Amino acid sequence: MRPHQKIAVIAGDGIGQEVVPAALRVLDHLEAKHGMGIEREVFDLGAERYLRDGTTMPAELMDRFRDEFGAIFLGALGDPRVKSNVHAKDILLGSRFQLDLFINLRPIKLLDPRYCPLKDKGPDDIDIMVFRENTEGLYTGVGGQFKRDTPDEVAIEAEINTRKGVERIIRAAFEYADARGKKSVCMSDKSNAMRHGHDLWQRTFKEVAAEYPHIEPFHLYVDVLAMELVRCPERFEVIVTNNLFGDIITDLGAQIQGGIGLAASGNIHPGQVSLFEPVHGSAPDIAGQGIANPLAAVLSLGMLLEHLGYPEHHESLKDAVAHCLEHQHVTRELGGELGTDAVIDAVIAFLG
Repeated sequence: MRPHQKIAVIAGDGIGQEVVPAALRVLDHLEAKHGMGIEREVFDLGAERYLRDGTTMPAELMDRFRDEFGAIFLGALGDPRVKSNVHAKDILLGSRFQLDLFINLRPIKLLDPRYCPLKDKGPDDIDIMVFRENTEGLYTGVGGQFKRDTPDEVAIEAEINTRKGVERIIRAAFEYADARGKKSVCMSDKSNAMRHGHDLWQRTFKEVAAEYPHIEPFHLYVDVLAMELVRCPERFEVIVTNNLFGDIITDLGAQIQGGIGLAASGNIHPGQVSLFEPVHGSAPDIAGQGIANPLAAVLSLGMLLEHLGYPEHHESLKDAVAHCLEHQHVTRELGGELGTDAVIDAVIAFLG
């Protein structure tokens, strides 16, 4: 059964204001061709709204998102005029925590070997799905400062790991592997140094893995994982890890797949409203010039459509992006000459 066929659109800041409307042109094309009937509502949230009236994320919106929407399509957040970035924290982290979007799903998929910085690696070598725990770890803001701005200042940041949180992200990784015929799941932690929280990861991983005897479970410390992603990415199919480590290794993964301009993501609670966003940031230095790469937004839109029950459109959008890469229908940072809108024109032309 498909969830609500309505999406909330938050373009955000910087190049988010360009790539989100660009990607929505692709959705318009798919709607005209296939008649999915997906409604959308645009929300005025971001730095401009915050600077205008102090609004970050109205509390009542979370209830609307839960009750009325199947997905949220979010652009980049971050503006140098908002030094604290409070609006970005309230919108993105607020959505993750309040909507309990416990899976940060980050594909690391090489679509064209010419864009990979690793020698002799092709699309068959780099095809990884990362399950990053998204609501616990070191990003919860638990901690404090004592004797601030003195020579004796103490700052504490506490990592939160719960059995419920650890088990559900590990189980989600195994369920994904099982459903797609993947042969292995790698769990990464730092249990040799962080013995309390990551011992919980070790024990839970072993217990959940025992329920999937046909899938090989293996473990790597996160520093070794980083090295192995560069040395031998083909050994990985599914990776599951905590919030901080997942944040870091997926940015490494973005580079080996061709750059941050091709990095898509989902913040997901299966069966509930979920949030999808390109992860390239707001790039204020190039905002407003019409040169931002929209392909990560297109790939994120594909993930959103799969969440809504249209996996075939996700596949078609991946094919369209691969076609653009192959034929150099890309922006300048990928060696092309096209602007944002012209890249979208190429995507739509491929889709027919």
